[in-house]
Amino acid sequence: MYPNLYYVLKDWFNVEWKKLEFLNTFGLMVAISFVIAAMVLNSELKRKEKQGLLTPREETIEVGKPASFSELLVNGLFGFLFGYKLIGLLFTKSVQIPAQEYIFSASGSILGGLIVAAVLVGVKWREKDKQRLKEPERRSVRIWPHDRVGDIIILGLIFGIVGAKLFDNLENWDEFIKDPVGRLFSASGLTFYGGLIMASAAICWYAYKKGIKLTHLVDAAAPALMIAYAMGRIGCQLSGDGDWGIYNSAYVSDGVKSVKEANAGDFDQHIKANTTYYLTEGTGILKPDSTIVVKHAYFKAPSFLPKWMVAYTYPQNVNKNGVPIPGCTDEHCNVLPQPVFPTPFYETIMCSLLFLLLWSIRKKIKTPGVIFGIYLILNGIERFFIEKIRVNTTYSILGFHPTQAEIISSFLVIIGLLFLIKFKKTSKI
Repeated sequence: MYPNLYYVLKDWFNVEWKKLEFLNTFGLMVAISFVIAAMVLNSELKRKEKQGLLTPREETIEVGKPASFSELLVNGLFGFLFGYKLIGLLFTKSVQIPAQEYIFSASGSILGGLIVAAVLVGVKWREKDKQRLKEPERRSVRIWPHDRVGDIIILGLIFGIVGAKLFDNLENWDEFIKDPVGRLFSASGLTFYGGLIMASAAICWYAYKKGIKLTHLVDAAAPALMIAYAMGRIGCQLSGDGDWGIYNSAYVSDGVKSVKEANAGDFDQHIKANTTYYLTEGTGILKPDSTIVVKHAYFKAPSFLPKWMVAYTYPQNVNKNGVPIPGCTDEHCNVLPQPVFPTPFYETIMCSLLFLLLWSIRKKIKTPGVIFGIYLILNGIERFFIEKIRVNTTYSILGFHPTQAEIISSFLVIIGLLFLIKFKKTSKI
């Protein structure tokens, strides 16, 4: 596993650059997924603009003014925060403090913050000074929907993180009650559907305010959302952030990094050997006869597939989940005591294929809103079935025990079907 870039370079090039610990692998993949989503969304919006489905909006702006106090202040604040943490991380951080904890702490370099703040304030002032006119002018400009992709992505990022964190804490309410501040400001713990719901609401409100037709916008966003999710799951797999599946009882772990096929009774013996772990993590249930029951499935990989595709132990995962790895001295030195199904890997494959499907049919379907309806159905079905082999908190509803994701994915399928019915009936295109 690669919790951060330090582990990547150590494994690939045998170099130990501790300063790179702050570059979280999951966060890096999320950033890449946003960039790819922006590229796909921008391409689709331009295509719809050429078809006359989306039009520009006239807006009046004032040019030639010097930099305002508020503009300089915002640049200064962002510069100070960036310099405070980055310079502090590179030159003043104590080696005893993990980089992830440092990022969310109050520690930093005041001098570094002031230097970067001054640089950014100077850059902003010079930029505005070059455009300065003797008399500022008000000009009317046409802004196309694709010109707003940057704003849309920023809204998606901010509200996506807020929603993902909010829904994760709702899903793990008991842990949140124990440490609300720690849960809110931790670098881990995000729920995709929470981010999708909050970000979608914010972006739809923004589009309405800017006069962008929502049906065409969501259709353009559908392929972007699917490929972004696929890329984000790569981060989950690489870092081992806990989004893995249930145990595969066809295999057992050697306690380090390797797995082997289980003989009769091996799985039960390994469960007994790590009773404390299963009870502490909540993945095991203690029966009256003192035996431990864990959720698992038995599946052997075909001979042409590597074992890790169906049974993986996530050594040195970012969550520090599992049992200690003998001889390991790094910050992340735990491995799952039993192999699990690597569900993030499965979702990357499935959602990449679904993206290709959406991309291939987007030009053939002319009815606005239908592509997004298909996206909701495909996304809901994919997530509903992957939940069957994932580890997640369940709810008790009328004798059923669904997970939060199963409930939401079911609603997404229903909403997607309603989209198809509604827009097929009302469309004139």
